[in-house]
Amino acid sequence: MKRKYSEIREKLNFVIDKKTTDDLAHLTHYFHNYKNGVSQYYEPKAKKYLTELHENLNFVEEPCFQGYLPFEWDIPFPSPKKPKFKFIDLFAGIGGIRLAYQNNGGKCVFSSEWDSFAKKTYEANFGEVPFGDITKIPESEIPDHDILLGGFPCQPFSIAGVSKKKSLGRQHGFLDKTQGTLFFDIARIIKHKRPKIFMLENVKNLVSHDKKRTFKVITETLAELGYSLHYKVLDARYYVPQHRERIIIVGFDKSIFLEKEQFEFPEPKKVELAIRDILEPKVDDKYTLSDKLWNYLQGYKKKHQAKGNGFGFSLTNLDGVSRTLSARYYKDGAEILIPQKGKNPRRLTPRECARLQGFPESFVIPVSDNQGYRQFGNSVTMPLIQAIGKNIVKELKKTYESKVPKIAICQ
Repeated sequence: MKRKYSEIREKLNFVIDKKTTDDLAHLTHYFHNYKNGVSQYYEPKAKKYLTELHENLNFVEEPCFQGYLPFEWDIPFPSPKKPKFKFIDLFAGIGGIRLAYQNNGGKCVFSSEWDSFAKKTYEANFGEVPFGDITKIPESEIPDHDILLGGFPCQPFSIAGVSKKKSLGRQHGFLDKTQGTLFFDIARIIKHKRPKIFMLENVKNLVSHDKKRTFKVITETLAELGYSLHYKVLDARYYVPQHRERIIIVGFDKSIFLEKEQFEFPEPKKVELAIRDILEPKVDDKYTLSDKLWNYLQGYKKKHQAKGNGFGFSLTNLDGVSRTLSARYYKDGAEILIPQKGKNPRRLTPRECARLQGFPESFVIPVSDNQGYRQFGNSVTMPLIQAIGKNIVKELKKTYESKVPKIAICQ
């Protein structure tokens, strides 16, 4: 009888925190890819790490992979048993893009995410620890793949992020040396690995940032790499009860598709969604705002109203859609407050935030409430990405159905 991943995880004492190195990423990536032609990227360091684990934990048995593989993936979202294509997941967060493309039949062969708390959530749901800082990972160490996916950091380009950086006298956009230049890591990987297709996601403000110069640099860079581009600002409100606009950029390799791809972004569904449909029937009182915080938010809003500004909290119409959930939601919940009869309004719970982003009920949230708020605020709206992915995969499928050229399908 096969052993389960959860048993292996416990036996090897997996710990995912700020001290976690890429050794654990090599091991879990090897576990996921030992049969699909990708193992050479991970096996040497995975074997070395497994040997070290045995020595540190004083195991008697031989530290070889044969004692562990294969095993049952008892995780919420295992990879498809017969995947149709390979993809990589850059700036992976908690895996919203991965889940969308797994649901479209894809197999993830590489993931990367620098935040340790997001890594913990990612591993709990997919049984894989993402690699860390993408700037330190050579493109030659990334497996071949059909589709490159990345929701690169939006703070340097978002309206809120730019305003905050300006107020602190800090640079934004590409001048932000820590986050703004990460787009060019995507570009170097695309240049070296030549995926057939890529899909990138960012905030709506990316299009207009720095008088549109930022977006021009991005699109010109991608076009120079030999890709035909399709981009559009899409609103998640047609998939979940949340007004959330994001720019999606899709590129097709001109040498393969000859600029004849018939890709189109999904048309919005004609649906009326209501936030009350994602609310839990009973919620702990800890999510209700304290009198001090509620009074502060009301005073803050009045102060800005007197100045003619629209800043401040928002009491959500339960029969409509909410404002955009952001990573700062943990601070005060101001952008989405749920009215309550006879008491102060409340924040959403982390589970309600997960629903607001379209994540399934079985998605595990193994972190604190504050980290959960950050993670879902930074994530994608999964059903929207899945709808885009469906149309992308439809075009990819044509390349191996026509056999000109034929792509390698995972085994």
